[in-house]
Amino acid sequence: MYPEPLVAPMRHELTRLGVEELRTPEQVDARLPQPGTTLVVVNSVCGCAARNARPAVASALAHAVRPDAATTVFAGQDAAATQRARAYFTGYAPSSPSIALLKDGELVFMLERWQIEGRSSDDIARDLTAAFDRHCASASPVA
Repeated sequence: MYPEPLVAPMRHELTRLGVEELRTPEQVDARLPQPGTTLVVVNSVCGCAARNARPAVASALAHAVRPDAATTVFAGQDAAATQRARAYFTGYAPSSPSIALLKDGELVFMLERWQIEGRSSDDIARDLTAAFDRHCASASPVA
């Protein structure tokens, strides 16, 4: 684990957008099965999270159509919460960063690290907004 002062700015990049941080398995289980759509960002200290994933999420959440809720777990920092969130990503190996979209607690869209690393944040944001357009109600507030 990295010292919290080092990762706090990385957490803040998402929480300042209204993304809810889930730091325990109990918080994950209380939030992810909820009705509606939930974005789950598996945050990370790696460069592709900083350069690609977090900026893509910021851009995508500005889209007119977005999930009902946006959440994040931090791989390597909040290990138990991250492991529990990954249990919802049926059929996918653990990967960080990664970005999932759940609908009524079921996985409907997934971006793994290999789909994030080496791509521009604009390309990733386009993937996310296309998933939002397909699976989310129009102009849903992120709560």
